[in-house]
Amino acid sequence: MKQTREWYPFIGPFDPCPPIYVKTYVVPPNQFFPYQPMNLPQFSLAEALKRGTLWPALFSPYESKCGKGE
Repeated sequence: MKQTREWYPFIGPFDPCPPIYVKTYVVPPNQFFPYQPMNLPQFSLAEALKRGTLWPALFSPYESKCGKGE
């Protein structure tokens, strides 16, 4: 399931700012699970602390649009 979604906001004729025609947002993976399935694979404890979740199915890396180091 694709986590990135697109939204096409209304562009008014009298908006004072330059228009942004397409906005994107990320839907977290936990929104696709109606319940937690049994026996999901797990990260090791050290890896889970780095990634912020115990289960690989619920991991979603953050990708900054600003560039590296910001």
